[in-house]
Amino acid sequence: MSAWSEERRQRHAEAIRRWKPWEKSTGPRTTEGKRRVAQNAYKHGGRSASVIALEKLMSALARNEREARLLV
Repeated sequence: MSAWSEERRQRHAEAIRRWKPWEKSTGPRTTEGKRRVAQNAYKHGGRSASVIALEKLMSALARNEREARLLV
């Protein structure tokens, strides 16, 4: 694995700023590509069953706390 020198890194950064590849990005075009990127939010478990269950539990706890405060 070759490490880039600081000079090479700077030249590459300048070239990327000139090319601006992000301006040409179109995102997925095919139905399959769109289907795949639609699942990106699920990739790292942020919408897993355990996280959803925890969110429901925290919501119920907050609701119970609000109700308890009304009794005081």
